[in-house]
Amino acid sequence: MKFKFYALQLTAICVLIFILQITLPWLTNLLLLNALAFKEIWRFVTSIFLHGNLAHLLYNAFALALFGSILESLIGGKKFLTIFFLTGILANLIAVNFYNSSLGASGAIFGIIGALVVIRPMLLIWAFGLPMPIFIAGILWAFLDFIGLFTPSNVGNIAHLAGMFFGLLLGLLFRRKSTSNSNNKGNRIIFNEDKIRSWEDSHL
Repeated sequence: MKFKFYALQLTAICVLIFILQITLPWLTNLLLLNALAFKEIWRFVTSIFLHGNLAHLLYNAFALALFGSILESLIGGKKFLTIFFLTGILANLIAVNFYNSSLGASGAIFGIIGALVVIRPMLLIWAFGLPMPIFIAGILWAFLDFIGLFTPSNVGNIAHLAGMFFGLLLGLLFRRKSTSNSNNKGNRIIFNEDKIRSWEDSHL
C-alpha cells in the first residue's frame, strides 16, 4: 500500500485557498456554505477548504496533516479520501440546516477522528494534558461538542458531531481491511500538547 501524502496535499490546498481568500475577498462568499447550497451544490465541497482566519486555518491544518496522515497510512489513500470528502459533505448537509453560513474542514477532520476511533481505538495520543487511547479522546471531544450546543459561539458543534458520526460508520466499513493490511498494532503516536490543546480550544 503506497502512501500518497493525500492528507498533506489537502492541507496545502487549504493553505492555497486561504491565500486566495485574502487576495480575492469575494471568493469566500462564492464558496462558503449557506442557504444557496441546495441550488449551488458545489458549496457543499468548496466550503470544506475555506477558513475564517489564520488561527482557524492553522488549527485545522495541524489536525488534518497529523490525524489524516495516520489514517491514510492505515487504510490507504483512496479510502482516506473517501472518508475525508464523504464526512465533510455529509457534515455540511447537516450543518446547512442549523447555521446561516459555515466554512472549514472541521467536519471532515472529526470524520477522520471518528474513523480512527473505530479502526485503531487503542492508538495512543496526547490530549487534554494526558496520554490516552484515541477512543477516549474521541469520546471527550464529542462530549465537549455536545455541551457546546447549549452555549452561544461561532463553533460548528453540530458539524463536528455529524462528521464524527459518519466517520465512525465509515470506520466500521473499512476496519476489517485496514486491520488485515496493517502490521503496526499498538503504535504510539504522541502529539505536541500545546498544539493539540490550541486546536481543541478553537473548536470546543
